[in-house]
Amino acid sequence: MPVEHRIQNTLEFTVQASHDGQRLDLFLAACCEGLIPGSSRSMLQNLVRKGLVVVNGKRRKTGYRLRSGEQICLRIPAPEPIALVPEPVPFEILFEDDDIIVISKPPGVVVHPACGHKTGTLVHGLLYHCADLSGINGTIRPGIVHRLDKDTSGVMIAAKHDAAHQSLVAQFKAKTIKKIYLALVDGRARPPEGCLRTLIGRHPVHRRKMAVRSTAGREAVTDWRTLCVFPETLSLLEVRITTGRTHQIRVHMAYQGTPVAGDTLYGHKKSSFTSLGIERQMLHARHLSFKHPMNGAALAFTAALWPDMASVIEGLGGWENNDEPF
Repeated sequence: MPVEHRIQNTLEFTVQASHDGQRLDLFLAACCEGLIPGSSRSMLQNLVRKGLVVVNGKRRKTGYRLRSGEQICLRIPAPEPIALVPEPVPFEILFEDDDIIVISKPPGVVVHPACGHKTGTLVHGLLYHCADLSGINGTIRPGIVHRLDKDTSGVMIAAKHDAAHQSLVAQFKAKTIKKIYLALVDGRARPPEGCLRTLIGRHPVHRRKMAVRSTAGREAVTDWRTLCVFPETLSLLEVRITTGRTHQIRVHMAYQGTPVAGDTLYGHKKSSFTSLGIERQMLHARHLSFKHPMNGAALAFTAALWPDMASVIEGLGGWENNDEPF
């Protein structure tokens, strides 16, 4: 579908007879693929609603049926700055290029700004570090495609522009991204390895918690295998998730009777493990593998255990890290 004119941030199209009667948003989605990096139907619908798309000089709705010969003018707005002040936030950079950044998140850092966490989040830190961010859905911000809980450490990926963001979102949705964690749990997993498949939804009474539900939940799949058993009934598990439900590993570990050590929401009180040096939930995102969102290259990253968790395991007798991730 040819572009009649491209002047600065303006695109102009002429509707051909073959597209007579087509919806405006569908026409734009087909036309703009490859012309506007990261364009999506929802993004283009927003441009129509904002009056940045006109048909024969008039504003139309997204579902307007086009007629042969009509002229469409689309103005592409410059990305708007996000309403956050960048701040230096500590994290280890594992990989970075023009499209993505892969980091190891420290425990204690919240990913997104929220009530009670207006500053010092990972998003603030990425804004501070990345000088080459472009628009994610029309806003200059890092494209967060998955999250780790505040007190979970380990590997994360963020996109620097819309096209990379959409590709990574699609990979997560297709369950082709491999996510493996290390969890120090209270108890012995029975059996030592296996798979748990349940529904997870909001707890019916405690609204801060998630829970395994018989109905009113979303499918959650967690595979585990025991790597090492320690005194004090503690065990080190390698955990792989193919879904990404809120608190999934913490909920599933507690459900099968081996709560994550130090998890005061789903497990025992904090005082149960302070003598061992455990001050937070012992959960670490160890491994992440995916395809580069722009060139398709296979990438894999492993984040070393955060020092506090490594120290706890060493104090329990240590663990030989010789196994390949499963």
